[in-house]
Amino acid sequence: MKPMITPNADSTSLQAQEQAVRPGPILAVIPAFDEDRFIGSVVLKTRRFVDQVIVVDDGSSDETAALAEAAGATVIRQPRNLGKAAALNAGFSAARELEALAVVLLDGDGQHNPSDIPALLKPILDGTADIVVGSRFIGVASNAPQWRVVGQHALTLATNIASGVALTDSQNGFRALSRRAIQHFTFKTRGFSVESEMQFLIKEHRLMVCEVPIAVNYDEKAKRNPVTHGLQVLNGILRMVGQNRPLFFFGVPGMLMVAGGLLWMILVVDRFNTYGRLAVGNALLAVLLIIIGVLSLFTAVILHTIRAYMTAR
Repeated sequence: MKPMITPNADSTSLQAQEQAVRPGPILAVIPAFDEDRFIGSVVLKTRRFVDQVIVVDDGSSDETAALAEAAGATVIRQPRNLGKAAALNAGFSAARELEALAVVLLDGDGQHNPSDIPALLKPILDGTADIVVGSRFIGVASNAPQWRVVGQHALTLATNIASGVALTDSQNGFRALSRRAIQHFTFKTRGFSVESEMQFLIKEHRLMVCEVPIAVNYDEKAKRNPVTHGLQVLNGILRMVGQNRPLFFFGVPGMLMVAGGLLWMILVVDRFNTYGRLAVGNALLAVLLIIIGVLSLFTAVILHTIRAYMTAR
């Protein structure tokens, strides 16, 4: 059953006039789980820049939903903690129902500054981008710990290589999306690799993407273990590569193993010619590498063909 969404009753007259000439409202979607310390202020600050704020309460056990409603947000309640991807799917479903012109995504923990929203929306409203990603690494200094910066760059590099879309800050959840992007975005991942999945969808649907500099506040201690979080994201990236780019996922390792096996076999033959003895162990390892590599290449071709057929349907 789709949630019933109604506009904020106390929207300013200026917003109402602007919306009257726009082909749809501008929404903010905020996924939130146990964020009652910050959600009220985040909603109040965000409402200054959008027509409506939708908070997706992802099964919180605190007062997140009540405080979001008190601050003027429309709240969609998930029956239990289903994860960020499911929360965004619920928010996007509501945005499609309202025929939103654009959607801004931001976190409910106060890390993102809502005053950056106009900069994120500008390329969307100008028609020069379908997705605008806020970047912490292009010209705006932040108080992020250095170890966290290194981890974010590592995940960004992995996501860029895997998806084929280059960004400087792939894991930043502060972004804006056009109506066209909203129509294409339904997430299948679980956990916290939803931002990485967006890059695969950008590539698949040939969406225009750009980045704008934003500031992020790291005064509060992270709720989740950063190492565990990073490993979950990396696991999600590997899973998506296997599903979306099987030629890359299976083909590249297959070619490397075949090449390595052939080189190893050349060394075995050279040693046999020199000493007159066959290094049986090395020969078996070389043959094993070649066999596994060939099987991986066949797997890559078969899975790529199946995916192409399913996509064509």
